[in-house]
Amino acid sequence: MSESKNPFPDAQFKGYEFSGCDMREASFNGVDLSHSSFWAVLKQARFEDCNLHACVFTNANLASSTFENINLSDATFHNINMSGVSLRNLNLSNVQIADANMTGMTINGVLVADLFAAYEKVAKSEG
Repeated sequence: MSESKNPFPDAQFKGYEFSGCDMREASFNGVDLSHSSFWAVLKQARFEDCNLHACVFTNANLASSTFENINLSDATFHNINMSGVSLRNLNLSNVQIADANMTGMTINGVLVADLFAAYEKVAKSEG
């Protein structure tokens, strides 16, 4: 994807619903999308310096997307593809993730799959 400038600087899209959209390689830079809903293809999308507070991502394909300098507090992710997603400098307080494909996803350089495996091992030994 070629670099492009945001045609809507300081855009406010609070509470929008993006339903059934193909938004591959979309670039969201400096946009307030708080309380919005995404039921969309967002493969290789780039979210930078955005407010995604209380957003809902349902049946969304976020594969290989980038989230950088983002407020994701109170966001919900359900039945999503997060394989290869890059996350940097985020507020993840109260985030809920369920039924997600996180293949290749790392947290602080550790594969999420390895973190879950270690957690299950500890939980079984304590139980």
